[in-house]
Amino acid sequence: MGIKDANNMGAAMAGAAEDTLISHFKDTGRNPSYYDAILTGDLGYIGKDILIDLASSKGYNIKSNYNDCGTLIFDKAKQDTHSGGSGCGCIATVFSGYVYKLLKENKYKKVLMIATGALMNSTSTQQGESIPGIAHAISIEMPN
Repeated sequence: MGIKDANNMGAAMAGAAEDTLISHFKDTGRNPSYYDAILTGDLGYIGKDILIDLASSKGYNIKSNYNDCGTLIFDKAKQDTHSGGSGCGCIATVFSGYVYKLLKENKYKKVLMIATGALMNSTSTQQGESIPGIAHAISIEMPN
């Protein structure tokens, strides 16, 4: 994505999430409506909006069933979190504390989880290098 600002991690990782998401759809022949929920790791509000726009530009409307775990954990207005939560624990927390329960209760049958991350260190950003993003997806489906 060419993002060099370490304070804008959602934007830095959104491109990797989009690449993984679109690759998944193309590889499986599925579309967004196949899933009850599509969740990313920790893009926050800014990265979430970017991913929605990137997916839309490729012909995939994810607005109705997509959310980001970093935005689900915190209340932006009450907790002054600005862009939302961040860190690798967001997707694990939301999955184990919320999504897993919905799967067990059969409220969700199919969930696509996309963990996002950045491959950087303090030196690379100080040198003005862009921040490469990475994303891995797992499709979780409950038996009928």
